[in-house]
Amino acid sequence: MALDIKAKIEELVEKIKKNPALLKKFNTEPVKVVEELVGMDLPDELIEKIVDGVKAKITMDKVGDALGSLGGLFGKK
Repeated sequence: MALDIKAKIEELVEKIKKNPALLKKFNTEPVKVVEELVGMDLPDELIEKIVDGVKAKITMDKVGDALGSLGGLFGKK
């Protein structure tokens, strides 16, 4: 069975971002949260790659949101 890592990361990011309690738990126990959400036994190195990808995506989304909200500050009058 092949696992599409990129698609799995996108799926996990959406689930985690929509659930504040899950996001809080992910911030303290990312490996445990990913293992629970994936629902299958994966090698540790694969879990770590997924955790890193989810962290990066959540961080990039937060940066994008912050930049988007700042865009209005520099608008033309």
